[in-house]
Amino acid sequence: MIDLNLLPLYLTSVIALLFIPGPDMLLIASSSLSYGKKVGVYASFGNATSGLILTLLAAMGVSALIAVNPLALELLRILGAAYLLKMGWDCIRASAADAPQIEQNNNLAKLLYRRAVMSNLLNPKALIFFVLFLPQFVSTQLNASSGEQMLALGLLLNVMGLLFNLLLVAMVGTLGKPLLNNEKFRTYQNKFMGVIFFALALWLLASQVQSIN
Repeated sequence: MIDLNLLPLYLTSVIALLFIPGPDMLLIASSSLSYGKKVGVYASFGNATSGLILTLLAAMGVSALIAVNPLALELLRILGAAYLLKMGWDCIRASAADAPQIEQNNNLAKLLYRRAVMSNLLNPKALIFFVLFLPQFVSTQLNASSGEQMLALGLLLNVMGLLFNLLLVAMVGTLGKPLLNNEKFRTYQNKFMGVIFFALALWLLASQVQSIN
């Protein structure tokens, strides 16, 4: 369901996009650095889950309906920023006494998974990206519908994104491993993540999101 003539250009575009730093990359890298590879892997799968949901919404045309509504985009932006601020505040308030068990904490990994899912779903720029990017590679030469093609393109995008993020986790997690054994860092690692969430919230609040009318 993907036009093979357009596939090389699509793959090149996706690879180029993956190397552009963004909020998802920052969240995954900082999670891996602060809490270890396991948490980073969960955050990566959380990002992939939100990508699959956005792909389905784009294929069904729901994303396009939201993307043409300025009020809906603004509401989404405010909700997203509020959610990130709440996450940042929770991290700032977290007790440093939890740090010694943090790398082996399954609950923490699941929490970062949910946070990665929600932070991406509540980012209106992510929604608009799927609406604008995927249709460029829908071909009229195939019998498959545009929705089916967008679904296939989105699935390929998410698989490539997941593999890239897992590689990022492996690299950052390895480099950050000495920090996890540093008592002083472990005292402040929750605060570090809190700052990251606050930064993401400010980034979202400062960004201008326009409808695609």
